[in-house]
Amino acid sequence: MLQEESDLSLIIAQIVQKLKGSNLYSQLERQAWASLQRPEIKLESLKEDIKEFFKISGWEKKLQNAVYSELSVFPLPSHPAAPPEHLKEPLVYMRKAQGSWEKRILKSLNSMCTELSIPLARKRPVGEQKELLNKWNEMGTDEPDLSLFRPVYAPKDFLEVLINLRNPNYENGDSLSFRTHLGLIQVPLKVKDIPELKECFVELGLNIGQLGIDDSTQVPPELFENEHVRIGQKVLAQQDSAAAQQYIRQGSPTALRAELWALILNISSQPEDVLYYEQLKTNVIQHDLLVDSLIYKDVKLTASNDDYYFVFEDYLYQVLLCFSRDTSVLSHFAFNSASPPKSYIRGKLGLEEYAVFYPPNGVIPFHGFSMYVAPLCFLYHEPSKLYQIFREMYVRFFFRLHSISSHPSGIVSLCLLFETLLQTYLPQLFYHLREIGAQPLRISFKWMVRAFSGYLATDQLLLLWDRILGYNSLEILAVLAAAVFAFRAVNLMEVTSLAAAEAVLADLSTLKVMPLLQIFLFATVT
Repeated sequence: MLQEESDLSLIIAQIVQKLKGSNLYSQLERQAWASLQRPEIKLESLKEDIKEFFKISGWEKKLQNAVYSELSVFPLPSHPAAPPEHLKEPLVYMRKAQGSWEKRILKSLNSMCTELSIPLARKRPVGEQKELLNKWNEMGTDEPDLSLFRPVYAPKDFLEVLINLRNPNYENGDSLSFRTHLGLIQVPLKVKDIPELKECFVELGLNIGQLGIDDSTQVPPELFENEHVRIGQKVLAQQDSAAAQQYIRQGSPTALRAELWALILNISSQPEDVLYYEQLKTNVIQHDLLVDSLIYKDVKLTASNDDYYFVFEDYLYQVLLCFSRDTSVLSHFAFNSASPPKSYIRGKLGLEEYAVFYPPNGVIPFHGFSMYVAPLCFLYHEPSKLYQIFREMYVRFFFRLHSISSHPSGIVSLCLLFETLLQTYLPQLFYHLREIGAQPLRISFKWMVRAFSGYLATDQLLLLWDRILGYNSLEILAVLAAAVFAFRAVNLMEVTSLAAAEAVLADLSTLKVMPLLQIFLFATVT
């Protein structure tokens, strides 16, 4: 009991410290000073009167939302004496694996620099700055020669690293025992089974109304949809992040989604946010980074060729180029197993005082990175708002999909959860695919790394991302990946090669997410 109380007081102290540096804190302070002029504020009951004023004026709700937002990204509880690297990742072998993977990425980036004789960063000449400013809203029309540039890495390279992960303290002898995991991921992490997942995703149950099922044309809207929309409008009127997060577990109505997501992520476009975005834009115009070419190349290879997203090409350049310059993203490395890459000012190699983070946000884009932004373009048409939503989605969720960690929403746990679900509930299918050299994870990994963006139809993808936000967890990605295999199991049992298995699962654009999830979780015999 005492331990719980001390943990709680520590969490409170850390959140208070974090909020003291925020814009909200200075706004609250200004409001408190201004309220002293009001006749209902009495000196003898000053504290209670100001609290009451905050409650009536809506500032208390804003403070609650800010605290709730901080709790959503707060690291899992750890020992008070744990060193900072334990907050990043408690397992030493995971930290080492992440460190050596980062070295590989940096080596790849530096060798590209050397091969192409291109600096990591340079100041643009004035003429080039003016040209970029003029075509800022139509960068997609630009056709720079990117043939020599290559993505620093692709998901399949990352998968090979995860396959080779081993816990050195774990006896993993050569002899195959009954207990040996037959999948590709060979690390002992605790993942949920279906009864635990049912408990976790209880709102997805068969007897609970869902957008993505109960809003189809065959179901009269008065049975569920109309009432759900009415409740959604009420949640928005209340401006309560926690209520919005609970509500969205049953899906968000299309017309309310943009506002609900912004409320859950605690994003309200203030003038200073727009100004911050403009500063990032100025930075893009003034300086050219090598990662800019990687971003251009990635958008051209992925979103520009996508039937749903090609129209948003200009938005993607704007958001991703600004993101690469945003140093506020660095703060998420406090609870990310990754560390931002460092570079040195020319001629000062190895001298720490001349070290800088490169790129400034500490995130090197990989093949498919732009697909994290593309679906958001359907919801937000104002660039600074779109940017803020993406940045918050990244530091809450997406970074976990390309860093090695033991976190339940980390990509290693998701891979293990996917393989465990298939092995446990579809053993014949799993064994068949394994025997023909078509390990299921080799097919599903790219879906999970991209959070299914670019694979599902957009309306279905947004319904899936509703649930990611609603449950503040990425575990649903692994459940959906297993559900897709279960759905196509009959066809997959007929295939005799990896290529044939990939062909069966090549097109997911016709799939309906919610029926698949419900059937797999709640109609599977366990």
